[in-house]
Amino acid sequence: MRHTLFILSILIASTNIVCYGQESQVQDSINQSKPGLIQRVINYFNETNKTEITSRPNFSFIGGPHYSSDSKFGLGLVVAGLYSTNPTDNLLPPSNISIKFDATTAAHFELKLSGEHIAPADKYRINYSVAFSSIETKFWGVGMSQCKNDDNESDYKYLAYKVRADFGWRIGKHIYAGPMVAMDYVNARDYEKPELWEGLPSIMMSYGAGVTARLDTRDSSTEPMHGWLVRVDQLFNISRASHATGHYAVNEFTVANYQTLWKGATLASRLHGKVTWGDTPWGMMPYIGGSYDMRGYFEGRYRAKNEIDLCVELRQHVWRRNGVVVWGGVASLFNRFVSKYYETNNSGWLPNWGIGYRWQFKQRMNVRVDFGFGKGQSGIIFNLNEAF
Repeated sequence: MRHTLFILSILIASTNIVCYGQESQVQDSINQSKPGLIQRVINYFNETNKTEITSRPNFSFIGGPHYSSDSKFGLGLVVAGLYSTNPTDNLLPPSNISIKFDATTAAHFELKLSGEHIAPADKYRINYSVAFSSIETKFWGVGMSQCKNDDNESDYKYLAYKVRADFGWRIGKHIYAGPMVAMDYVNARDYEKPELWEGLPSIMMSYGAGVTARLDTRDSSTEPMHGWLVRVDQLFNISRASHATGHYAVNEFTVANYQTLWKGATLASRLHGKVTWGDTPWGMMPYIGGSYDMRGYFEGRYRAKNEIDLCVELRQHVWRRNGVVVWGGVASLFNRFVSKYYETNNSGWLPNWGIGYRWQFKQRMNVRVDFGFGKGQSGIIFNLNEAF
């Protein structure tokens, strides 16, 4: 979700409710009265954090109002569930599924379904996501020289849906490989400054297929505390726009490490990059910002054909279901390679840092609120699970 914040008092109050839940339950039993609204809320939040994992997802939800300078007032809702394809196997990581919805007074509407399905004995894993967005947002152009120019800021309406899925067979200890598919539709209209698109088509459809391979020794995909993730994706795409057909390829890599430093502390680090080749449509170009990469930057302001970013984050459990994080990072975008160096006149490095609050919504599944800062920009992000 784009630069949103659920009111923190909802999470803090929920923590207090859970902490004093047992005391309230004892008092209720003494009074022998029918549970009221407060007691039902206590019972509900106790249930969201139960440790038992069954073969059917036990869904829980949290939601509330939020505000940001970009999206104005809104209402968000998160529904999340954990399950296991073999509950008797204590070594099998749980599968997860989540649904996120957001609607604001600034005509921002976003809906996303995502999850990871882990087969019995971890024989294969399926990752999937389906997202729909209809928002009034901003555009600065393509390439670092255009995007960093504040005078280029312009409004436009953005409609898109994106589908991703990959199937990874287990071919070795902690090693998975298999096919992946992607489908994207992007529709941009009502440009304030159409010259910034430089004739690029505003409506496009893209279909892609490729392969993915990864080494994954993490103890959890939603809240990893130790292990490695090394992932490489190769996707070949066909795009259609204005009766023209283009071809482009996407190479994406991720190297992430998680270490336990002391009790309740995890040091997480990630190097990530995305390189595209061929006739890459502007709507499918790598960009930074939003909920995952370079939190605090306006999502989509900086975009180019290639991107690389590095982030180091310290995560500390504080008390009961509460935790905090601090992070620092850097990213660069560039349109093409020149020899072994990239095109320096159209590139640059962007710093990023921030702090965040974590509330344990379910076991190994956190609600997060991040306050991110960048070069001339800042943002507040609400989401489920860790950024990486």
